[in-house]
Amino acid sequence: MITVRGLDVRVGARLLLSDISFHIAPGDRVGLVGRNGAGKSTLLTLLAGQAAPVAGSVTRTGPVSYLPQDPRAADPATTVADRVLSGRELDRAVTALRAAEAAMAEAAAPGAQRRAMDAYARAEAEFQARGGYAAEAEAARVAAGLGLPDDAMGRPVGELSGGQRRRVELARILFAGQGTLLLDEPTNHLDADSVTWLRSFLAAHQGGLVLISHDTGLIADAVNRVFHLDPDSAGLSVHNTGWRTYLTQREAEERRRGRERANAERKAATLHAQADRMRARVATAVAARNMARRADRMLADLEPARRREKVARFRLPEPAPCGRMPLGAVSLVKAYGQRRVLDGVDLAVDRGSRLVVLGLNGAGKTTLLRLLAGRERPDAGRVVHGPGLRLGYFAQEHDTLDGARTVRENLANAAPGLTDGEVRRVLGSFLFGGDDAAKPAGVLSGGEKTRLALAGLVHSGANVLLLDEPTNNLDPASRDEVLGAVGTYPGAIVMVTHDEGAIAALRPDRVLLLPDADEDLWNEEYLELVGLS
Repeated sequence: MITVRGLDVRVGARLLLSDISFHIAPGDRVGLVGRNGAGKSTLLTLLAGQAAPVAGSVTRTGPVSYLPQDPRAADPATTVADRVLSGRELDRAVTALRAAEAAMAEAAAPGAQRRAMDAYARAEAEFQARGGYAAEAEAARVAAGLGLPDDAMGRPVGELSGGQRRRVELARILFAGQGTLLLDEPTNHLDADSVTWLRSFLAAHQGGLVLISHDTGLIADAVNRVFHLDPDSAGLSVHNTGWRTYLTQREAEERRRGRERANAERKAATLHAQADRMRARVATAVAARNMARRADRMLADLEPARRREKVARFRLPEPAPCGRMPLGAVSLVKAYGQRRVLDGVDLAVDRGSRLVVLGLNGAGKTTLLRLLAGRERPDAGRVVHGPGLRLGYFAQEHDTLDGARTVRENLANAAPGLTDGEVRRVLGSFLFGGDDAAKPAGVLSGGEKTRLALAGLVHSGANVLLLDEPTNNLDPASRDEVLGAVGTYPGAIVMVTHDEGAIAALRPDRVLLLPDADEDLWNEEYLELVGLS
């Protein structure tokens, strides 16, 4: 259980939420909603105990498991199986059991054998107390449900793709399984089958749940309460209903407010008009002033109109002139450890062409874009830069951003030709106003990082864009803006996405299928693979 009393939520000097209180009990499944930058991810870090509040208190009773948007806690040398098992500290018990087995096999003297057997008995008792072989099998089922292949369980986490590493962290949290789950965008990088499995898992979860997600289908199926964060009023409204009922009630409330405001404005206008007529006569001047004051009070007593949520205005750069084939690749090979991710990829990106890269998680999609962007070097083969190439790269893990630099510094670094005034104007159009420009990029939410990374492309003059999951973490309105910009961009685009809407906006002319590196002309039959990628 989690109890919050009088909590203030701040990012830097900015107060996002003030004096909020609520309680989450077993069986409460909360959807935490609000626009990008409203404080959802920051609040979740406070609930998880990852940050200390500046005011108020958070009391946790029982275990709490937390999945952040950018989980990077795992030691790259740790195996996937051990990382998942660590959700119940079963990895330590397994390690102790293996060590005891090795010690028994190596012991020769009777005394050493007896000590080794005693150590094995203690290790086995601890292993069984934490669930034993049944728990190991359960961990494997959770990993499989999230789309991790069987052969991944024995591999080091560092050999996995970004999407697979996130699945490992989610599997670890779900395997822990007890108490309250705090999940920040858990469907990022999940394919359609894994999302379906996750919905059924969360529906059966008996503990508490706090969920941030732009997947409204998941929210609708998983939650029975909705907490709406409103940074304009620094408040939180609690709705003890499911998602669909919440939307219905919110729409009805908006209509009621609209009717009340229209009626009050009509009556106030009538009173003001009458007062204006009465002011001309000395005998009725006092009554006219009172009438005008009454009209003003009538408007002041109304509930404030809900401000329309701002939406960042995205536009992609006007591409610089370039040759017929600005970017290409010849026989690219890349391996991590003993596992070869890419094997002989050939690619030609023509001026203005639109290519989508499809493949299962771990097939090498992100690795290919990183090689094309120069973020990594191939083990064999080469990337070819044609005449006039100017690359723009959007990374799904936002590793093009420097977390220690401010928002303004990151944009200035991405677009060095801009004046300070132009930098601030661009940031304002991407909803980074006032003090937001001075925030370190490392404290931004996932949606804010996405907006900042996209802002860096605006004045890049790029004629080839490499876009790796550009719609992740965005609210629906911002996603629509990004997809509209993608649809009208005249330069070349190479895109990795599991978003069918992004494919519709891209209108690809070709598709590259990994890991086999087969290239084909696009046709609608390939849409079936998008949700699996």
